[in-house]
Amino acid sequence: MISNQILQNTMDGLKEITKIDFGVLDTEGKVLAATFPDADHYVREAENFASSSADSQIMHGCHFFKVFDERQLEYVLLASGDGDGAFTIGKMAVFQVENLIVAYKERFDKDNFIKNLLLDNLLLVDIYNRSKKLHIDMQVRRVVYIIETDRDKDGGDLKKVKGIYGGSTQDFVTAVDEKDIILVKELAENETYEDLKRTAEVILNLLRGESKKAIHIAYGTIVKELKEVSRSYKEARMALDVGKIFLPEKNVVAYSTLGIGRLIYQLPIPLCKMFIREIFDNKSPDDFDAETLMTINKFFENNLNVSETSRQLYIHRNTLVYRLDKLQKSTGLDLRVFEDAITFKIALMVVKYMKYMEELNY
Repeated sequence: MISNQILQNTMDGLKEITKIDFGVLDTEGKVLAATFPDADHYVREAENFASSSADSQIMHGCHFFKVFDERQLEYVLLASGDGDGAFTIGKMAVFQVENLIVAYKERFDKDNFIKNLLLDNLLLVDIYNRSKKLHIDMQVRRVVYIIETDRDKDGGDLKKVKGIYGGSTQDFVTAVDEKDIILVKELAENETYEDLKRTAEVILNLLRGESKKAIHIAYGTIVKELKEVSRSYKEARMALDVGKIFLPEKNVVAYSTLGIGRLIYQLPIPLCKMFIREIFDNKSPDDFDAETLMTINKFFENNLNVSETSRQLYIHRNTLVYRLDKLQKSTGLDLRVFEDAITFKIALMVVKYMKYMEELNY
């Protein structure tokens, strides 16, 4: 569970303080970490010691100790010297390694707990019992971020996010697959959605740096109880997908800003096809030429304002009116009428959604 590098760093640190050499072997006698070069000479003795009933023993001028993990033998620790001082220091080293085991197990258990919490794999009673055991506060404001990036093989992006938020006892950084990084962030009482957006932008700038790699960040709504974290995660997941369909130009998307897009995203494809067929008589609103589509989009951007749209398109007002009249004849919808404009806007979004799903299935 503990990496050999961590064990080696620990032994090096202990030697620097105590001036005594140490070694750590597994129960099969393999040397995992050592500060003296002849640790391999003790392999057979370590194997025999591991199978004995003694908790400590002196052999060849070296103290042997057993390191347990909940009564299960985990390591054999060696401390050079055969005096009382070496024995005491060796016991302290055992205490240090056993505490490392506990810390790493708790860290692993927390990560496993958070993953199951996000995926809704826990009963309410399990959430309560395990959070209490892991010292995770149930009644804290939290929000879930999903960071989608082309993760490098060495996990650099994950390390960067953990570098900012992984040190907190109540913020959790994990990964549920090779592409997404999940941040469950604890919030202060005065933090608002504007603060959430700023946090997302900080993460975006951190990961993107000077590169131009594609990064998308989405976050859900604020929840007040631990049991609701999975809801914020599902919202963030939806925001990530819906953002790619309807807000492709945005790197940061909040669930609360999705509007009607999140409703369309939940529609079954057969219903979408039926809607388009009924409104446009088997035609698709994206079959129009580029000029017509540009006119439609600009008209919507300017809140159906004819004068402002014609000004931005550098065309005469009558030209715009002519285009709108032509569109009305071909579709039966007058975009100057609010109800027709809404129908057309929804139709455009439905077509975008259907195309996205088709590409996804391919």
